[in-house]
Amino acid sequence: MNSPLSAYSSSRDNNFNLIRFVAAALVLYSHSFAIALGSADAEPLSKTIGMTWGMIAVDVFFVASGFLVTSSYFSRRNLLIFVWARIMRIYPALVVAVLFCVSIVGLSYTNLSVWEYLSTAQTFKFFIKNSMLFFGLEYDLPGVFAGNPWKYAVNGSLWTLPYEVRMYAMLAIILFSIDWIQNRLGGNYSTKYVLLIVAILAITANIANHFYTYTSVPFIHLFTMFFIGASCYAWREHIYLSLRAFLFLFILVLIASFNPKVFFVLYVVSIPYLTLFIAYVPAGRIRSFNKIGDYSYGMYIYAFPVQQSIAATIPGISVGVMIGTSFTVALLLSVLSWHLIEKRCLKFKNSQAFMDRFTKFRD
Repeated sequence: MNSPLSAYSSSRDNNFNLIRFVAAALVLYSHSFAIALGSADAEPLSKTIGMTWGMIAVDVFFVASGFLVTSSYFSRRNLLIFVWARIMRIYPALVVAVLFCVSIVGLSYTNLSVWEYLSTAQTFKFFIKNSMLFFGLEYDLPGVFAGNPWKYAVNGSLWTLPYEVRMYAMLAIILFSIDWIQNRLGGNYSTKYVLLIVAILAITANIANHFYTYTSVPFIHLFTMFFIGASCYAWREHIYLSLRAFLFLFILVLIASFNPKVFFVLYVVSIPYLTLFIAYVPAGRIRSFNKIGDYSYGMYIYAFPVQQSIAATIPGISVGVMIGTSFTVALLLSVLSWHLIEKRCLKFKNSQAFMDRFTKFRD
């Protein structure tokens, strides 16, 4: 039986935690080839469809983020509280992870003396830029991982976070502007049509760019994934989750994998539906993963420095050993991150005191 997405989206009993954790693990898997072998083209999937499992995982992250963050805004209708919630989700764990890279990883693997390492401007630049995200990222720490197959980069996974923060900002501006115009100037400016137009324009630009250059521009591609997710939330009453549709799209994408260009088109328009179907329809014991916690963010922000550290400690490590070892260590750090930092900070994102203080700014 088919049901509209709106019948599921109001429930917190879903598979998003599991989806994001699997996506984070796929990023680790994908990076294992590059970090162990020193080549970004070493991941097997990239030779068949022009994408890696890590790229697909990042797309899933952005689709889910666009959908859930739009839901978050609509449930609050308050810009300041929305921004505060996003800050609490992203920054506390990020700052600790960056500090972990600078102190434990950096001091352990730099080829400089402790004083040279700590007194170098690059060290402070790494901490400040990667903790803020607004002014780009810094991937290298002085003298760290100079002898690794994938040289210097300490935490390459962070590259997506500035994009995600920008998506939050653009979504907030669009939704807040629509609300402000309707409240102050009157009229009926339908949010769902605005988001649909944005998503269609993004899809068109993304596919056109891919056919013209045969490469993806990260901003355009991630913007597309995020705003398709946002549009899906806005149109949730009109989107029906069907096993038949899911299987049809999944098989269609698999068949299209024999032609990378056709695959890309079908992939872009199918991955949001496939993601949301898996997020809401499969039920039963699979939902018990929610009781464990949300370890995906910690896995994502710790995996790369852990892998680089392992590559420096065990020269010539195989890809298989890298995957198993780094997953175990990164999982431990992600569990600590969730229980000691993320879970505690998330309790403050809906703080009643914060809401009461800014009630006068409510739209």
